Amino acid sequence: MEARPAPFTFDPISTALLVIDMQRDFLLPGGFGETLGNDVSQLRRTIAPLAALLAAWRAAGLTVIHTREGHLPDLSDCPPAKLARGAPSMRIGDEGPLGRILIRGEYGHDIVDELAPVPGEPVVDKPGKGAFYATELGELLDERKVVSLLVAGVTTEVCVHTTVREANDRGYECLVLADCVGSYFPEFQRVGLEMIAAQGGIFGWVADSTNVLRALREEP
Repeated sequence: MEARPAPFTFDPISTALLVIDMQRDFLLPGGFGETLGNDVSQLRRTIAPLAALLAAWRAAGLTVIHTREGHLPDLSDCPPAKLARGAPSMRIGDEGPLGRILIRGEYGHDIVDELAPVPGEPVVDKPGKGAFYATELGELLDERKVVSLLVAGVTTEVCVHTTVREANDRGYECLVLADCVGSYFPEFQRVGLEMIAAQGGIFGWVADSTNVLRALREEP
C-alpha cells in the first residue's frame, strides 16, 4: 500500500493493530490531559477514523491489541519524577471528575466508549510511555507470530513515538496511521510524523487509515 517514505508491504495475518492509550483521562474533559493545561479536543479527531479501521480490521478477523497507561492504586509503580512532572492542577493519583487520575480500575483510566475493546482483544496495562516496558506486549505479539504493527493512539510525540522506537529496536515493521494518532500540539503532530518516516523510514512508515482500508478491500 502507498505510504511514506515508500510503499509499505504487510501480511494482515502477521500484523497487529496496536491502539495506544485511547483513554478517557487523555481524551475527555476533566482527565489528566486537561489538568496539564491541554485542549483535549485536539485528540478527538482520531476517534472516527480509528473506529472505522477497527470495524474493518475486526471484520477481517485480524489481531487488535489495546494499551492503557496507568498505575497501581498505591502508586508503587509510578516513579517520583513522573509523579511530579509539570505543574498540573491535579497530579497522578489525585481525585478528579473521572476518578483518581491514571489509576487502574478508575473510570478515567479506561478506554473511550467509541473504541472499547471487544471480547478476546488483549488490553495491556503499562506504567510507562512505551508499550513494551514492564508489560506482556512482547509475549502477546510472539504468541500471535506478529511481525508488523499498525500503530494508532495518543499522543503522537510521547507514547506513540516511544512505542514505535521500542518496536523498531525489536525488529517490528511499524506503520503509523497519521489520521489515527493525535497530539495536543499541532506542530508536535506534524514533526512527530516526519521523524518516523525520515531518512528512508528510520523508525517506520506513515500513511492514512484509508490506505489500509483500501488494501484490505483489495486483499484476495
